[in-house]
Amino acid sequence: MKWGLHFDIARLKGEIEELEQKSAEDGFWDDLENSQKVLQRTKGLKTKVERYERLVSDCEDLKTLNELGMEEQDAGVIPEIGDGLQKLSEILEKLKLETLLTKPYDKNNAILTLHAGAGGTEAQDWVQMLLRMYTRWAEKHDYAVNTLDFLDGDEAGIKSVTINIIGENAYGFLRSESGVHRLVRISPFDASGRRHTSFASAEVMPELNDEIKIDINPEDLRVDTYRASGAGGQHINKTESAIRITHIPTGVVVSCQTQRSQFQNRDTAMTMLRSKLMDLKEREHKDKIEDLKGIQLDIGWGSQIRSYVFCPYTLVKDHRTNYEMGDVNAVMDGDIDKFIIAFLASGV
Repeated sequence: MKWGLHFDIARLKGEIEELEQKSAEDGFWDDLENSQKVLQRTKGLKTKVERYERLVSDCEDLKTLNELGMEEQDAGVIPEIGDGLQKLSEILEKLKLETLLTKPYDKNNAILTLHAGAGGTEAQDWVQMLLRMYTRWAEKHDYAVNTLDFLDGDEAGIKSVTINIIGENAYGFLRSESGVHRLVRISPFDASGRRHTSFASAEVMPELNDEIKIDINPEDLRVDTYRASGAGGQHINKTESAIRITHIPTGVVVSCQTQRSQFQNRDTAMTMLRSKLMDLKEREHKDKIEDLKGIQLDIGWGSQIRSYVFCPYTLVKDHRTNYEMGDVNAVMDGDIDKFIIAFLASGV
């Protein structure tokens, strides 16, 4: 079947074999961070190959069922064949879309940051809802999720949160989510039961590995330490282990507070800073980091990429592709693949 050539299955199987050999070498577990990356990569590749092999097997089963139906002139198999072809078409479309992930960092892990915008407590609750949505989406794709930084809301919800989503193509899919997300609903925080509109922003960056070099002058950095806040255990709340790094030329600020040691938080924060600076460099098409300036959009009216309406009707609409879904609850449970697919297919 020519699909194997189209999806480069032979190359994927060869890489799986190389990674498994590497994981069997002496000292593989000495570098825990690297070993986890190798295992995660192996798991992602195996999942892709298994999905392809399942597709081929299901296709052969339908072919056999069709031949038997024709031999016995049994029209009763037609609905089953139709349903099977529909499912095969959906799986094939998703596999084909993965081939659209051709940008340099599409295969990388993703760093997702959510910020509350206009709307006060309502907006902070909206951030918590979006965090749940993306976490559920990641779980559906067997991606791991690590919290890097968070800032609790004043009364409820979250002011800002940064998570690391670890898995094959995490960034390639989630880059479609960068922008302002708008919520329309009856606010549970309004005793009068009025309808409110709230906003939150999503920023998605690829996690860069050590092979990608970004020239950062230590003199351009301001490093602040502080006590971690919120959940995380007694240790991190009693010591100034949290790190905030400001890149002075661009004004980019990153922070991490979820690791036990200051050194771990600093390493994670530097990884986030490198990712942000690379993202800025690519968007601005500049050669030198010191020349970069980020483009900031207001987290409010007129800049949203997607609207989530709970009242007076239910609808989720992406304003870039015009794709929409009426089942807003399913979307909030992580069913956002069709929005991602529409974005990738549109070439926006």
